[in-house]
Amino acid sequence: MANLDKNKKIGLALGGGSVLGAAHIGVLKAIEEEEIEICCIAGTSIGAFIASLFAFGKSSDDIKQLTEGLDWLDISRIELSNLGLLSNVKLGKLIVKSIGDKNLEEADLTLAVVAADIGTGKKVILKKGSIVDAVNASSALPGIFKPVEINGQLLVDGGVLENVPISPLKEFEAEQVIAVDLNAKHSYKKPENIIDVLLNAFNMTLTNLSTLQTKDVEFIIAPDLSEFNLIDTDQFEDLIAKGYQDAKEYLNSIL
Repeated sequence: MANLDKNKKIGLALGGGSVLGAAHIGVLKAIEEEEIEICCIAGTSIGAFIASLFAFGKSSDDIKQLTEGLDWLDISRIELSNLGLLSNVKLGKLIVKSIGDKNLEEADLTLAVVAADIGTGKKVILKKGSIVDAVNASSALPGIFKPVEINGQLLVDGGVLENVPISPLKEFEAEQVIAVDLNAKHSYKKPENIIDVLLNAFNMTLTNLSTLQTKDVEFIIAPDLSEFNLIDTDQFEDLIAKGYQDAKEYLNSIL
């Protein structure tokens, strides 16, 4: 196993995973404790939300306080249209509450958010412009949330094309990359409603894609989240604890 060198430029990729994203908070706590300096960060879907807060100087404890107790109704609202069932504009309001109405390029860390252009099928890496629009676009799960229009492009969840966003970090010339894959060890449960069906189908697709895209990445933190489901926010504390525990063990093995 390769060793992580703290003297090199280290990039961090936070993948998508719906409610499983709470595990990212635990991973960040482990990174903070090990005093690993991150020079650049990229996020997809819920990973984009967490990455944006971290890039603007928010600690793992800050992010935990902002997000604990949230549920689907807190980050979305019913907004029926011919393109989606819900709108996730409330997610953006949480960002504004925490860091203000900022642009991506204003972050303390070099920051990128990955989305997908549903009109062309192309990956879109957002590095400038409204952080709220970028995160809302990256987390707009197709069929559930309305796409977000940015610069004439109709954007949806970046997990469609790159759920663990490695490519932006290569553009930023990170010398070593730590990738956090929330789906690598996730197991599926029998769906109980249409949201479960859509999330299971979506995550099955992106899991297979992520396996191919991360095969050459040296450092992958893959918390064992097999006991958790994709939508139950009552798992919040346990997900953070599991993310922290597994990240801590992994980081100790590579440092």
